[in-house]
Amino acid sequence: MKRRHKMPFGAECRDDGSVRFRLWAPAADHVELALKAANRSTYLPLRKHDKGWFELVTDAAKPGTLYRYRIDEAQEVPDPASRFQPHDVHGPSEVVNPEAFDWHDGEWKGRPWEEAAIYELHVGAFTSSGKFSSARMRLDYLADLGITAVELMPVADFPGRRNWGYDGVLPFAPDSTYGHPDDLKRFIQSAHDHGIMVLLDVVYNHFGPEGNYLNAYAPQFFTDRHRTPWGKAINFDGPESRAVRDFFIHNALYWITEYHFDGLRLDAVHAIMDDSTPHILTELAAAVRGSVEADRYVHLILENELNQAHYLKRTEQCKVQSYDAQWNDDIHHALHVVVTGEKDGYYSDYSDRPVERLGRCLTEGFDYQGGISLYRNGHTRGEPSTGLPPTAFVSFLQNHDQVGNRAFGERITTIANCQAVRAAVAIVLLAPSPPLLFMGEEFGVESPFLFFCDFEPSLAPAVAAGRRNEFARFARFNDPGAREGIPDPNAATTFKASKLDWHDLTRLRHQEWLSLYRKLLKLRSEHIVPLLQAGCPRANYKVHGDSGLTSHWEFPDRSQITLLANLGASAVSGATLPIGEMIYASEEVTDSALRQGRLPAWSVAWFLEP
Repeated sequence: MKRRHKMPFGAECRDDGSVRFRLWAPAADHVELALKAANRSTYLPLRKHDKGWFELVTDAAKPGTLYRYRIDEAQEVPDPASRFQPHDVHGPSEVVNPEAFDWHDGEWKGRPWEEAAIYELHVGAFTSSGKFSSARMRLDYLADLGITAVELMPVADFPGRRNWGYDGVLPFAPDSTYGHPDDLKRFIQSAHDHGIMVLLDVVYNHFGPEGNYLNAYAPQFFTDRHRTPWGKAINFDGPESRAVRDFFIHNALYWITEYHFDGLRLDAVHAIMDDSTPHILTELAAAVRGSVEADRYVHLILENELNQAHYLKRTEQCKVQSYDAQWNDDIHHALHVVVTGEKDGYYSDYSDRPVERLGRCLTEGFDYQGGISLYRNGHTRGEPSTGLPPTAFVSFLQNHDQVGNRAFGERITTIANCQAVRAAVAIVLLAPSPPLLFMGEEFGVESPFLFFCDFEPSLAPAVAAGRRNEFARFARFNDPGAREGIPDPNAATTFKASKLDWHDLTRLRHQEWLSLYRKLLKLRSEHIVPLLQAGCPRANYKVHGDSGLTSHWEFPDRSQITLLANLGASAVSGATLPIGEMIYASEEVTDSALRQGRLPAWSVAWFLEP
């Protein structure tokens, strides 16, 4: 089977053996194709068309040809829609024929969202070699763990040899550090063979600070009417924004069609500025939904600090309309405060009544549904999410942000009581919302996950200083001298320290963590997923004292699940024993204590009534 997404720009191989090159360069007078061969370049002029487009069809190029565009007989730039950059972001682009890859997963239609148990990984840090090919060798392990979806941190071409991926500048090109585009396709195909969906994290809110040449020939890509943390916003709503919107919409369709990804996670959409109608997020979702086959499952997930619940709305039959789910930072922050006691920085918004906030997240989705955020200088945050199904909210105890955005990248098991962490894990993995694990979490990895990058020497010091200053609002780093101890993100040792140490699996302590995760994911598959397929439940919660929590969900078929939890260091009394079968309980929980309504410290019990 062949797969190709036909794009209105970039290098497209044609059936007659020629290649069509097309570039949007509204600020250029002349554009030439610079073909690279040995020690010389051949220049071929592109014909100028209306609205800033330039085009050339030639048989002088073929798959494997290296090329750039020369702007006004001066600067040479890579193709912004390059499918591959074998020599990094400043080098030439390579013509790729996607139909050279033979797919054999034609029967794969994806999996329903209700079945999602997600494993987030960074390709470069997941294995020692940091390649698509070596990550593929771990798919047996992930399938045995009970994972049904792998989410890759961004793979779009970034500058240097290492990066989290959020500084990409060529969004159609898998970074050559990880391998060839065909290596990524083999990873996806193998995942499908294992029954695992593959989701991709994409960045549509900014380009990285190095290697973005768009300003040289298409400054209309950006606007100074909006500002983002990274400078000028991408022009989604101003003059000449149609080409910009199409660029990102086609990027989404490209990954889903040409690479057969099962879905996308859109990074930080709160930083996408668009005052037009329809909003780019609405148009993009409609384009994706309208392009895939009726019997194929494709999922769209948001990261959105604004907690805009309207993007997650369902039909009367509880069917997805635009976006399947949002990463729910609220539930993470509430759990983190409960488990660690940390109340610094953005955790300050959850420092009062964290158990109650957790209960609200479990049963209503967001904690902040229009409430005032003191951390955000008294601004309101969020929209009402009551009534949305729990499947609209991705829950997690760890992810790349919540580990990597700590100054020293500490994992939760190194900063919190392990008994407390086990209780939190049992809540996240068995609650109705789809859970997300961050690579290595399942075996209690102790190595950090730090922020790392590899920018050019002129930029690297500013990035390191900016990184350290991000922590000025945390009491521990008020002193500039204390911030100097934060690892330099540009140092190769920072990246090396962040790689998973798979040798941990030979140690008993880590094997015990792995056994717990396997057990809980198996219980989820057997008991929780079938309930989610029945439709949207009604839910409520009740807090007992400072640390006791009861959460309850009733589904349309009248099946019910109930959580009893004590998220504190002292036993609690007064819990009402639910009707039904106990499908899981922490080791500390005894039948006699439960009958008396007592829960020991840091304990969880789950009950199911079919």
